Amino acid sequence: MKRLENKKASLSFEVFPPSSKATMAGLYTSLSQMEDLRPDFISVTCSNKQLSLKESTVKIATHIQKKHQVPSIVHLSAAYSSKAEVNQILGDLHQKGIQSILALRGDLYPEIPRSTDFRYAGDLIAYIKEWDQSFSISAACYPERHPESSNTLEDIQHLREKVNAGADQLITQLFFDNELFYQFQEKCWLAGIEVPILAGIMPVVNKRQAERIVRTASVQLPQKFLAILEKYADNPVALRDAGLAYAIDQIVDLVTQGVSGIHLYTMNQAGIARSIYTATHSLFESTTNQEKVSIL
Repeated sequence: MKRLENKKASLSFEVFPPSSKATMAGLYTSLSQMEDLRPDFISVTCSNKQLSLKESTVKIATHIQKKHQVPSIVHLSAAYSSKAEVNQILGDLHQKGIQSILALRGDLYPEIPRSTDFRYAGDLIAYIKEWDQSFSISAACYPERHPESSNTLEDIQHLREKVNAGADQLITQLFFDNELFYQFQEKCWLAGIEVPILAGIMPVVNKRQAERIVRTASVQLPQKFLAILEKYADNPVALRDAGLAYAIDQIVDLVTQGVSGIHLYTMNQAGIARSIYTATHSLFESTTNQEKVSIL
């Protein structure tokens, strides 16, 4: 049966806690420069190697909400968190008026002993929902399959478990091939996963970033994308322009096809967010029709 949904695509940003006070000041400047773009929310990442989530991720998220009046989402990882630590964090978030969390398993580091309280992101999601139903929870997903999953079927099953545990929306890892996202989205629908799926887009704007993605990212790189990297590798201005144009092209196609939202990985650079917003903001102001097939 076909179901027609009238909806407005969301536009959100992601930032990360800097490693020094100097770069923290730069992030706050960038956030001020992004304020007038009025994203639907800004998420703040965390790292299992950070000493204090409260002094990094939570502090930045609180600044975003209080200073800029933009809703924030705090990333919270399961792998190295105890129930006592999560209880303290949730209480702190509740007190500060932050009601949105992106619950992750988190990266694993052989040199750091794991917590035994939460093995997977789904365990953390279920615990948060039991702790306080008012929290809105996002979860991560991988259009090209999680690198540790044996196959796509297993990956979708784990994703459904996270949704059943209480995830209210999904945010994808970065990708550069929209067709792979559409295939993933359809598999989610067929599996009965009907929460919004936000597409994670990362504009590639410099050579170092491009080399890191080619070297480490577990994503497919289309020939069109690789051609950009090859042709403009030694021309920083052209690479930035071409990288932004590629991301804008992705976003135009995704929003036109009725994506629930775009989650922009800004790398803490207000200029990137502003360039994307300037080129695409009218798309997000329009109501789109998304036609979806539901299996009865």
